Amino acid sequence: MAKSKLRDFAEFFLIFLVLYFLVQFSLKLFFPQYFGGEKNGATGVILTMQDATVKDGHHPVAIIKNNTEEAIVLENKCPMPPFEVLRGDEAYSTEETAVPCDALTEIKPGERVVYELDSWKYSLFSELGEYKLVLPGVETSEGLETSVDFKIHEAGPVTRVFRAFITKPFLNLLVLIASVMPGYSLGIAIIILTILVKLVLFIPTQHGLEGQKKLQAVQPQLDALKKKYKGDPQKLQQETMRIWKENKVNPLQSCLPILIQFPILIGLFFVIRDGSVLELSSHLLYGPHRELSWSFGTNFFGLNLLEPSKILMPPLLAGSQFAQMKLSFAIAKRKKETKERKGKKEKKEALSAQEMQQKMMMYGLPLMIGFFALQFPAAVSLYWGVSTFFAIGQQIVVNRKELRV
Repeated sequence: MAKSKLRDFAEFFLIFLVLYFLVQFSLKLFFPQYFGGEKNGATGVILTMQDATVKDGHHPVAIIKNNTEEAIVLENKCPMPPFEVLRGDEAYSTEETAVPCDALTEIKPGERVVYELDSWKYSLFSELGEYKLVLPGVETSEGLETSVDFKIHEAGPVTRVFRAFITKPFLNLLVLIASVMPGYSLGIAIIILTILVKLVLFIPTQHGLEGQKKLQAVQPQLDALKKKYKGDPQKLQQETMRIWKENKVNPLQSCLPILIQFPILIGLFFVIRDGSVLELSSHLLYGPHRELSWSFGTNFFGLNLLEPSKILMPPLLAGSQFAQMKLSFAIAKRKKETKERKGKKEKKEALSAQEMQQKMMMYGLPLMIGFFALQFPAAVSLYWGVSTFFAIGQQIVVNRKELRV
């Protein structure tokens, strides 16, 4: 028994480590500007792009690293960026900016500057094609001008579909809600949007929660089958299908709440990333919203919703997720205790595997959610928190219904 528990714990720890490193790798791959490490050993002034290819609708981001012992002094060129912008041999210039120009006049020794070129999203960088940025008056260690090439390309079909059916509707609904809120509060708009989304998805989510309860109810039978047909996988599969059919269990049904949540969570992340500054979101706004005279109020009870919350959100989200998971397994635990009181104790070995799986979910998922809350904007954490509290209410309804049966 002790060896079995030790093996189960080792499996849980291994799965958690794999998930942790997979998340770290994904963050560095898709968000190198926030999670990428510095390249060591390079000397001189280094100019790179956050992305060598930029999707249409996004803006380029330049990264300058001063690996010299002297400060780099640059001319204030606003309303132009601090770079020369070239397409082929032609230099581009403009006085049109979507948001006020951010002047860059000095880069200190050893300093790394991430310079957003969002001000010129709809002027200098409005067309598809290849571009070159040149840092004027700064040479590399080889005596060449400090420059970098990048390309703006058309968004792919998946991105276009995602924008059309998730990002655009969410952003425009947020704008509509915020337009009638005091201070155009983004926080209140997210809470209302979350409740509206949860109400729309109430029936399929409730269906999924009921599916989870059915799956938990037949789990002891499935564990018994695994022991009985340990050496006969074909018979095990047949008997498993029989039990699912007799009890009207669809294993995919239990995954429905998570499958519904994640596209919405990803969509909201991109809404916050690409749409929080409305002046830079005209390509995502519907006609009536393109000439707004206001911007989102991003301060919500002391939280900057565009920045990660390092103190409040991680423990709040982890705690609420733990409470939801505990409620989701409460009925199965109560039924087990009832059977034991009636003298119908099941074999501990059969239950230990199920209990360990539940513990992995109960402790592993909150830890992952808390980790995500450390990395992503507080607005995304706010959505997840409100959604989780709503799910806790749904779980209570399902549990009470089960107890009455």
